[in-house]
Amino acid sequence: MTEQDNDNGTPHAPQAPQGRDPASLKAAADAILAAADAGAKAAAAEAGDEDSGPEGEPDPFAVLVALQQENADLKDRLLRAMSEAENTRRRAVRDREDAQRYGAQKFAGDMVIVSDNLRRAIAALKPEDRAASPETVQSLIDGVEATERQLLATFERHGIKEITPQAGDRFDAHLHEAMFEVPNSGQPAGTVVHVVEAGYMIGDRLLRAARVGVAKAEEGAPKSGGVDIQA
Repeated sequence: MTEQDNDNGTPHAPQAPQGRDPASLKAAADAILAAADAGAKAAAAEAGDEDSGPEGEPDPFAVLVALQQENADLKDRLLRAMSEAENTRRRAVRDREDAQRYGAQKFAGDMVIVSDNLRRAIAALKPEDRAASPETVQSLIDGVEATERQLLATFERHGIKEITPQAGDRFDAHLHEAMFEVPNSGQPAGTVVHVVEAGYMIGDRLLRAARVGVAKAEEGAPKSGGVDIQA
């Protein structure tokens, strides 16, 4: 059948041959589609799309593995963040407690000097002189003693405790400061013989060591277990 021109002079598209078997036409169409599908798969393989499944969809197993890895990473980051937050909270609590307990440490160190001076003022007047003193002087000494007691009670309320070793106590370099050695004391070497100034603790920290005199080692005198009197 020959081609014919339309009214505009453009030739018509070729017509399918008449009388061809429909089954043959279907087979030819299937072959063309199969070839196109094979070409598409080859192009995807060349592009490196190895994780694609049928019809270009992602491989379900690869997606599952990726989600599991992402979940593990998120869980690890969450646990780290929670741990850091807990550590920060604990540090804040500890810092707050330390501030409450030791915030007045410097002030307390200055105040113990006031306590020392009150104690010296009381000790300066001997009992016999006090008994012979006018009533006004005795009232003054009573007031100083009351002030000292009130100051020590205030120290106690704020966690400040006095360290007052007794004669014969074993010297403790963590709590005592040896100011001098006393010969012929009759006490084992390294034991406390005389207390110069009381010491103080604030909480579990040493505010000031007790200043003491210790027995000097003598030939033939017993020793207190080899105590080191060096602070």
